[in-house]
Amino acid sequence: MSEIQKPLAGLKVVELGTLIAGPFCTRIMAEFGAEVIKVEAPDGGDPLRKWRKLYEGTSLWWYVQARNKKSVTANLKHPEGREFVRKLIVEADILVENFRPGVLEKLGLGWEVLKEANPGLVMVRLSGFGQTGPYKDQPGFGAVGESMGGLRYITGFPDRPPVRTGISIGDSIAALWGAIGALMALRHKEVNGGAGQVVDVALYEAVFAMMESLVPEFDVFGFIRERTGNIMPGITPSNTHTTRDGKHVTIGANGDAIFKRLMHAMERSDLADDPGLADNAGRDARRDEIYGLIDNWCGARDEAEVLAMLATAEVPSSRVYSAVDMFADPQFIARQMLETAKLPDGRPFRIPGIVPKLSATPGSTEWLGPELGAHTEEVLSALGYSPAQIAALKENGAV
Repeated sequence: MSEIQKPLAGLKVVELGTLIAGPFCTRIMAEFGAEVIKVEAPDGGDPLRKWRKLYEGTSLWWYVQARNKKSVTANLKHPEGREFVRKLIVEADILVENFRPGVLEKLGLGWEVLKEANPGLVMVRLSGFGQTGPYKDQPGFGAVGESMGGLRYITGFPDRPPVRTGISIGDSIAALWGAIGALMALRHKEVNGGAGQVVDVALYEAVFAMMESLVPEFDVFGFIRERTGNIMPGITPSNTHTTRDGKHVTIGANGDAIFKRLMHAMERSDLADDPGLADNAGRDARRDEIYGLIDNWCGARDEAEVLAMLATAEVPSSRVYSAVDMFADPQFIARQMLETAKLPDGRPFRIPGIVPKLSATPGSTEWLGPELGAHTEEVLSALGYSPAQIAALKENGAV
């Protein structure tokens, strides 16, 4: 165990969530010291346990997503299972849930009931469309939030249908807003003397909040941002280019001084000194010309040479990393972004490091995602259940 006091030590968090948004929100809290008690259904638990690549029947993703959490089982359809969860929440600082709106209310675990029993509770509610509005009862996964929030519309190339990113980015963004909201609510309670409250995060709104200048540009100019491939519209040059050896290099030279350095590195001093290209507006007006020149320059050189020349010229650039690149990169290693852990059979494997890096109270991995119900007896005992009562709960299917 870590000897350093973590910033969220002393916080008790109950997670009633599955898959991505809710569990990623609580994962952040668990990494920084909160006691996170994950409530799972006894008949299989979180489906994430079986998602993607499995090692001896368990998802490798699960080991990361549930690290530092305690797993308890509770049958929410059983009155004694619900009572167990209610008692957990009464003692909790934060509850994180990502059921469809209304589900917890039907179970007798809605906000109005819970705040009476625990007035200081911060309840983070992650859902497709939020707890209010005409769409609130509709199912909504991250893919829907990404589409409705505007991200999918602008992702891809103009001559092709919209594409998605290769990860569940909508769920993960919502999880981050949930964690931020929970900490703001705690700050209000602890510093301003406020009571607990609901943090209502809709997946589509979480994505929509990241859409930069989309709203004012449409409202003022009627401008609708479209798909533009790898370039950043209105910001030039910022693009991905292919080298002679078939690798891909991202170059961001949209700063005025950086653009000059890039042009000098490309032996195009005429463009570096062209007053028409001295600012972004002038460069963006000649975007196709500039990108064509950079394409040709990169295409005449191998990746290593391109990156070396750009580094010498202090032009922001990078190869487009795969997992192979990450595992070999000294920056990832130096910043401990590839931790070594052990699977249940003792096999060592790498897991992602902790973000962000806190200088005095860093987060850490204390244990990997646990077996289903591994902490049920421990948590029940802490709530005052006797061994006989625990045995009875197991026997009647409540846990």
